Amino acid sequence: MTNHSSRRSFISKAALMAAMTPIAGVSAFGQQYKQAIDHTPKASAPADLKITDLKCGFIRGSVFVKIYTNQGIHGCGEGVDAIPGTYYLVKNFGQRIKGQNPLNVHRLFEDIRKSGFFQGAQSGIYVAVLSAVETALWDLAGKALGLPVYQLLGGKFRDKVRVYCDTALYQRNLPTPADFAEAAKKAKAMGFNAIKFDLDQGNDPNKYDRYNWTASPAELQRMYDQLAAAREAVGPDTDICADMHGRYDAVTGQAVAKRVEPLNLMWLEEPIPAENAEAYKLITESTSTPICAGENHYLAYGFRRLLETGAVDIVMPDLQKCGGLGEGQRIANLANLYYVPFAPHMVASFLGAMACAHVCASVPNFMIMEWQSYFHTEPMFREIVTYEGEWVKDSFITVSDKPGIGVEINEAGMKKYAIPGMPFFE
Repeated sequence: MTNHSSRRSFISKAALMAAMTPIAGVSAFGQQYKQAIDHTPKASAPADLKITDLKCGFIRGSVFVKIYTNQGIHGCGEGVDAIPGTYYLVKNFGQRIKGQNPLNVHRLFEDIRKSGFFQGAQSGIYVAVLSAVETALWDLAGKALGLPVYQLLGGKFRDKVRVYCDTALYQRNLPTPADFAEAAKKAKAMGFNAIKFDLDQGNDPNKYDRYNWTASPAELQRMYDQLAAAREAVGPDTDICADMHGRYDAVTGQAVAKRVEPLNLMWLEEPIPAENAEAYKLITESTSTPICAGENHYLAYGFRRLLETGAVDIVMPDLQKCGGLGEGQRIANLANLYYVPFAPHMVASFLGAMACAHVCASVPNFMIMEWQSYFHTEPMFREIVTYEGEWVKDSFITVSDKPGIGVEINEAGMKKYAIPGMPFFE
């Protein structure tokens, strides 16, 4: 950021020197002035910072956006899940914020959201893309001001953020209890003190039919046996949580939650779809197993009913699709009024993980954040970002102190994984 008064003083003194110097010295002064300009930071006063463009690239389930400015500073963000076919929505958002000052993050968020009331701005694709753009604005603002995002959010309560490892032991592969036990032991050996498993199994031969949301007695036994094997493998001091991906009815949700009570789960996640808070409340009140939901809720408004009615024990917004980092903090603060823990869902890249970690550091009621096992097994996730330092250690992420998010996207690495036929940062 340029100090204009200092620059004026420098120019005035330089002009006086030039007037007192022989002609031969004029060219020398000119060279010195040029060097001084070359070595002066090009970022001007924050008021002069303007957005010049917004571009994006798509990789699997994510859209990555990059906001450009008139000062060469850029910001990066990521949206997940509800983003297929959204290239023109990104470009549309870019036109809405072009020429604006990116430091007004909340105002730009509201400008885009409120201008889309009749375009789907309440949830889904619109909000997922807005989440990516909003995150990029925070990254840009941090870089422009030389501050990490958590500082812009009001400071941090903690330096490290605890994470649990999603084992990605997908049920379509019909894993056995022995598979659950092996995956649990492997995650614990990697240093994780909290682990998550999926329980929904669409091709379970004991299902009544593919449309019936009620689990059969054999399905219920299979779920219990799988989790019991994992618990036995890691002992009582490792947290275990289980995800049902909203694919069952309330009767099954109650049955599973009750049956796994002896296993002391950290939580049972989304046993039923997101829409019915009253049905969640029925399940939550029927069991001592903590019930967690929020991955498929959007904006802070989407969490109001869950919290007001005591429908869930833990909220888990996905900051890459619920509205972004500022909205994630609002959801956490809203939950804090009800003494409900904040445990965000996270299925993004390491850029998304670190962005989420900044929010987790900035709120008092943070519980734990999701971490994906694919970070350790798929080379793509190392290639598409640039970050100096250790990603995770002993079930904790150290929150970056670098300006902005602290993680950069690597466009060269990303390009070979880009979705064919989709524009790539054009």
